Amino acid sequence: MEHCMSYGRVEGSIEGPKEDRDSTGGSTASANLNTWGLPETQLPTKGAYYPSMGMSSLKLLKYVLFFFNFLFWVCGCCILGFGIHLLVQNTYGILFRNLPFLTLGNVLVIVGSIIMVVAFLGCMGSIKENKCLLMSFFVLLLLILLAEVTLAILLFVYEKKINTLVAEGLNDSIQHYHSDNSTRMAWDFIQSQLQCCGVNGSSDWISGPPSSCPSGADVQGCYKKGQAWFHSNFLYIGIVTICVCVIQVLGMSFALTLNCQIDKTSQALGL
Repeated sequence: MEHCMSYGRVEGSIEGPKEDRDSTGGSTASANLNTWGLPETQLPTKGAYYPSMGMSSLKLLKYVLFFFNFLFWVCGCCILGFGIHLLVQNTYGILFRNLPFLTLGNVLVIVGSIIMVVAFLGCMGSIKENKCLLMSFFVLLLLILLAEVTLAILLFVYEKKINTLVAEGLNDSIQHYHSDNSTRMAWDFIQSQLQCCGVNGSSDWISGPPSSCPSGADVQGCYKKGQAWFHSNFLYIGIVTICVCVIQVLGMSFALTLNCQIDKTSQALGL
């Protein structure tokens, strides 16, 4: 009997402190978890996603995405404004008569408008944490990247055909130099800027080279000089193109990461 009672007292003395430790540990854990301001039913378990960590990374991502998109939006505004200025002034004219819409002003207006729209979606989607705008930003960047890759492949595959079409277009436009003011402005600008004359040389001008042609026996044609400039700067053009593609891929990655971070934070907060 005494042995049983002593065993019961020993067992009780062992269990008692265990319960005290559990209750103390539980209250301490609850107090720590309640620093988030969450109800008791929404307290995360061990190894769960911690909202404080998610909120800090969410803020960092959204402000980085907003800052870079804001810079691109400003650049898009500048490009659009310069393109509109060229269209109003009509200084550079039309070089290819079979493609009258392919002017420097039109190209700058289109490029500037696209940059502004995409950057606006990125800015608003990041700062407002709007998943719909972020996914629209991602899809537009993906479509632009695919279009750039497709264009590069087409230029590489049909390089000879494109060179032939460009030479034919230049030879056709040079015949309308005296009859079309827009064509004359385009040729005068190109010849004065590139220091070239005609398509392949000064002999292309049947009635004599215009005043915009530089003097000298070794003056190259504008088509040949344009090709030489492109080949000599091919490395820099490639570097710029790769940098643009890398920036687009980073923008898409940030948009997807921010979108997933918003989902995780919403789930952790029970929203």
